[in-house]
Amino acid sequence: MNSPPLEGARTMLDTAKAPDAHRAAREFVAQAGRDAAFQLESCVHCGQCADACHFHLVTGDPRYTPIYKLRPMLKAYQREAAPFASVKKLLGLVPPEVTAEELREWSELLYDSCNLCGRCTLVCPMGIDIAGLVRLAREGMAAGGFAPSDLYKAAEKALETGSPIGVRWPALKRQIELQEQETGLHVPVDAEGAEYMVVLTSIEIMGFPESIGALARIFRQAGASWTIPSAGFEATNVGVQMGSRDVAAALLSRIVGAAERLKVKTVISPECGHAYSALRWEGPNLLGRRYAFEVVQISELLDRFVREGRLRLRGKDARRLTFHDPCQLVRRGGLTEAPRRLAGGVSANLVDMPGSGAANFCCGGGGGVSAIHRAEGLRFAAFEIKKQQIEATGAEALVTACGNCRNVLEEAIEHYGMTLPVLGLTEMVAQYLETETPAA
Repeated sequence: MNSPPLEGARTMLDTAKAPDAHRAAREFVAQAGRDAAFQLESCVHCGQCADACHFHLVTGDPRYTPIYKLRPMLKAYQREAAPFASVKKLLGLVPPEVTAEELREWSELLYDSCNLCGRCTLVCPMGIDIAGLVRLAREGMAAGGFAPSDLYKAAEKALETGSPIGVRWPALKRQIELQEQETGLHVPVDAEGAEYMVVLTSIEIMGFPESIGALARIFRQAGASWTIPSAGFEATNVGVQMGSRDVAAALLSRIVGAAERLKVKTVISPECGHAYSALRWEGPNLLGRRYAFEVVQISELLDRFVREGRLRLRGKDARRLTFHDPCQLVRRGGLTEAPRRLAGGVSANLVDMPGSGAANFCCGGGGGVSAIHRAEGLRFAAFEIKKQQIEATGAEALVTACGNCRNVLEEAIEHYGMTLPVLGLTEMVAQYLETETPAA
């Protein structure tokens, strides 16, 4: 049975198949509420956001100045909703209407060259949340039919199968079975009343399935009940990435439905930055109601378990390691210390990158960029900044707490001919757990 969020999402995607600049402009104006309008009016054109953006830094192209990317939304707002807009329109003092040609050009700026990483927000002297405004501007682009085709296809696939790349339950079930054989531990599925429900991303399921075995070992030592749902297990939210509240809400409703069906106390967001921001921060607003459960990111939970003595670590990786801060977890989500404490707990030689923590540079693939094929060249170019950060540490391996970052980093490292393993934080914690007596 179709739920209202699902119906709204499908309607949006069907409508977007016929690009319409007027529809996009109406959505720009609708998204320019009080707070957004105040921020759009506040820019003093100082240019500091340009020096914070890796796309601008590596190309020197002024079009990649973060605040410039908002020009179509600003024009629509100034024309229709700004103070005295109606009077100015009569006097011919408003900007011209946003055109389809302009929006096609701006699609690259709002999608390919923005990771929604928020580094520009961090440095803005006027306190403008530029990344947040780009997120709102994408609502207009997606509704008008001007988002990248790759993201529309991913959204359709996610609505149809539950996954943006078509990973269904049988594929996850097989990976679970393989990890059970590997670890000798049971992975609970659809366990009603479990304390924790773990959701995963397609990247983890197909690219890093060992994370499932790592979770089994971790929850076993912590003595915590947990489960994976057979429906609503996908945490990736392409709706947030493309800019569609309808799609985002439809995908979130599946996770929330699974949590409520299984009556769990806590939903664990996986090693995925945008999955975390969508589920933890945007979710209740998108669905229009509070959750009946807590949302915790996996590194946040593991740090809690270690500090409570429920996870006991023994031994450390002797290599020189450095930690990549996922933007949506650290800068946008505030989880600066927990993942770094965990990394330090399993590393004998952890070295921070220059500008680490909240000021760190994005991997280049966040905000849906890694799913946009036409953006690949620009993404690899932007990685030059991250490459310089990594090389400055002399690290022998890289650790991160986001599966998408891990995948993007591995691709870019291969592209540049570097030799550098990229490690998942959850798996490292599981690797250095105190040895237990095998289950009978």
